[in-house]
Amino acid sequence: MNAEVTYNDQVLMEVRNLKKWFSVGSGLFNRGKSFVKAVDDINLTINYGETLGIVGESGCGKSTLARTIMRLISPTDGEVVFEGKDIARMSPRDLRKARRDIQMVFQDPYASLNPRMRVKDILCEPFIIHSIATKDGAMKKAEELLDMVGLSKESMNKFPHEFSGGQRQRICIARALAVNPKLIICDECVSALDVSIQAQIINLLVKLQKQLGLTLIFISHDLRVVQHISTKVAVMYLGKIMETAPKTDIFDNPIHPYTKALISSVPLADPDAKKNRIILKGDIPSPINVPPGCSFSTRCSMAEERCRIDNPKFRQIKDGHFCRCMLV
Repeated sequence: MNAEVTYNDQVLMEVRNLKKWFSVGSGLFNRGKSFVKAVDDINLTINYGETLGIVGESGCGKSTLARTIMRLISPTDGEVVFEGKDIARMSPRDLRKARRDIQMVFQDPYASLNPRMRVKDILCEPFIIHSIATKDGAMKKAEELLDMVGLSKESMNKFPHEFSGGQRQRICIARALAVNPKLIICDECVSALDVSIQAQIINLLVKLQKQLGLTLIFISHDLRVVQHISTKVAVMYLGKIMETAPKTDIFDNPIHPYTKALISSVPLADPDAKKNRIILKGDIPSPINVPPGCSFSTRCSMAEERCRIDNPKFRQIKDGHFCRCMLV
């Protein structure tokens, strides 16, 4: 078993002014196109060995951000600087090398595994593609990976449909670990699982992170899960980061009105305990027609006239705590 790996506060990745806009045709012959600003001017810093939790309502752009960071989809603008190199502008050859260091675990473990491939072929494939090991060496490493994620070597000859959802997600994690990555992006990787299985997968990720010195980006809409696993949290709304801070600051002292509303929605373990729930009025604006000024102003009870006119800047409130709100 590997000894635990620790790092100082060294920057692994910087996301700078990242944008991903999707054009939407309108009018005769698609003249006068409009855009869905799925990711709009995102700035993040991720240090070695930490876990960045990204939370927000469905449709806020969390998964698009993850895919843009990995360059599964090309960004419209901005930079994704990984260990000093900009992934957003890499050539296909350099990008292939960089992807060994950044892997992803998707939400649906069955859809992300080839149903016609046995587990041994799924796990050996990364070693062959990246020329890491021979076929015999890849088989041995595949067995080690299965053991690492809590599955027996008898699983090697089975197909994905022969496993439960939690077991399939363990296989996906093993595949992500095959190329010895530095960063793993977990995109809602436990949301499709039962609560008890969620806990097992979360504990497995925490264990592997300590053993291998992994850095994690953990995307979820479940604030309780994010609170458990994260060291830093970023809150998204309509393609923008509204607030980011260390976990304790986000959950104990949220600043942005949207963050406060999200935190207030987390259920308490004690059914008799009283909690001041913040109910947001109104609907989320259309991402094609985002209102001017602060995008949250249409649902914010604290909004002033200037909030509907001026676009708030993402600024530092205190050490490590950033917020996009003019009223702070």
